[in-house]
Order: sequence, then structure tokens, then C-alpha cells
Amino acid sequence: MSDHKSFAVLGAGSYGTALAIVLASNGHRVKMWARDIQQAHAMQEERSNTRYLPDVAFPETLQVSSDIAEVMSDPAVVLVAVPSHAFRSALESIKPYLSNTTPIIWASKGLDPDTGELLGNVLIEELGGTQPHAILSGPSFAKEMAHGMPTAISLASNQRELAEELALDFHNDRFRVYISTDVIGLQVGGAVKNVVAIGAGIADGLGFGSNARTALITRGLAEMKRLGVALGGKPETFNGMAGMGDLVLTCTDDQSRNRRFGLALGQGGDREGAEQAIGQVVEGVRNAHEIHMLSERAGVEMPICEAIYKIIYEGEDPKAAAHELLTRDLKAES
Repeated sequence: MSDHKSFAVLGAGSYGTALAIVLASNGHRVKMWARDIQQAHAMQEERSNTRYLPDVAFPETLQVSSDIAEVMSDPAVVLVAVPSHAFRSALESIKPYLSNTTPIIWASKGLDPDTGELLGNVLIEELGGTQPHAILSGPSFAKEMAHGMPTAISLASNQRELAEELALDFHNDRFRVYISTDVIGLQVGGAVKNVVAIGAGIADGLGFGSNARTALITRGLAEMKRLGVALGGKPETFNGMAGMGDLVLTCTDDQSRNRRFGLALGQGGDREGAEQAIGQVVEGVRNAHEIHMLSERAGVEMPICEAIYKIIYEGEDPKAAAHELLTRDLKAES
């Protein structure tokens, strides 16, 4: 573990809270920003996030506030863990308080909802190309992280020394961090896996069984890799934590909101009802539209992600979409 630092964590959902707990448990001073004033006050008073992680007590060095100026009072590092659709507005809110040498880490998984751009491009648009930055991504459910259960994750920066330094800030005997320089690959993996997980849920909801789920995960990984490499990512990234690791986790465990959303659709539910039942942001719903835009722009064929897009946004019947996938022309695997 590195020397103790001050962190500003933007986002008090389950994932942002879990990462804040990891950092505070490592001895860092953490100020977490919650948009909702009442939620921030309740967490500060009760010393836990009773809405999302009710049975995990906050370490002493974790404080919560809804005052962005207070949270951004000279942090050594800023961690952005808001849903991807709120990423741009989060950067806009911290810009007046931000030093141009303060590293920004983001743990948001997805793309810009209006343009389908990678979040790294959004960061450069909003803060400039010289702002030190990194991305944290990989197979990690918030509840298990917050409880200190063993977790491994990837952290990428185009500055290797920065990646090494930030990895040490998070690392402990229950939280292992692998470093990378493939910022693009980690972003693509984190967005595409959400969409494929919806597909895995749909397949299970339709009762298609383990063979179909495994085939969908495998071919989903191939789509992820095709898009990532086309955008400049490294092929080996998608065989690691932020690619295959995160994909397998999200597609196979019902802690995944994306998978549960897909299960509901496969069992005959509608989009609105499925989202309401889950009660939290289902990133893959927006990601399906974003990946549709991005893959068309990049000229990359992604039949599984396209089928999920049609089910969610064009009302295609899940059984009909599955039939279309299964009856596509035969081809070599690679």
C-alpha cells in the first residue's frame, strides 16, 4: 500500500461506496460526494450506505457530503464512480475546483449517451489532454468488495508510472490490482460486457440452457475484441480481468443488474417493469444504444449486441432475435 492520500470520490451508489470503503480501509482520507442532500446526511450520520450496502460500516477516514466544494477541497486524487450517463456532468461540476495536475480515475462503465464516445474522450473534451487520468475496471461486485472479499481488478493509464502509483493506493491483501496501459481496451470491455450480460439473461430467461449461455459469452467476447482492436485497444486486454473476467462475472451471477434485466425480458417482462423491479441504474440499457452507434461508426459487425439493441429499442421479440442469430450464415470461428 502507498503513503496515505486524500481522495475525492464522486458517486455514492453501491460501487462508488464500495471503492471509497476500500480506499478508507487502506488508511486514505476519503470524502465521498452524494448528489442527494438527505442521502449524504443519512450516510454521514449512520456511518453506512443503508440504501445499497446497509451492513457495511464506514471506516473512520470516510466522510460523506453533498457539497461538491467541500469534497473537492484539495484532493490528491479524484475518483469518478457515477453512472456513465452522468460522467460528463460530473466532470463539469468539479472543473472549477480541479488542479490540472490532479489525477482523475474513473470507474464508470459505459459510453457517452449522446455521442457513443468513449468516456476517456469525454474527459479530454472537458478537462483537456494534459489532465493525468486512469480507468479502473474488472470483475467486481460492490457488495463483495465492501465486505473485503477477495477481488482482482485492472487499472490502466497511458502513464505507466501513474498506473503503478494509483494501483498501490487501492492494493491490499484482499484487493489485487493489475496495471495496464490500454485505456481504450478497458473502456470497451466495461461497456460491451454490460450488453452481452443482458443477452445472457435473456437466453436464460427463455430457458435456452448452459450451452447457449456459454456460446453467447464466447461470441460476445469476440465482438468485444473486434470493436476494441478497431478502436486501438490491445487484443490481449480482452483475455484479462477487464475483458473475459468481467464478462464471465456479469453474465453468470444474479448480482448483475444487467443479467437480471435480461432475465426479466426473456421471461416476458417489459423494459420499464424490469428496470423498476431492479431499482438501480441498468447500465447495459443505455450501453446497447451507445454500442450500436459506436460499432456503426467504426464499421464493426456485432450481431449479438445488435440483437440486444433491437430487443430493447425496436421491440423485437427475444425469441425472434435468437432465431436470427442462430440462422446466420455459417462462418469460421476466427
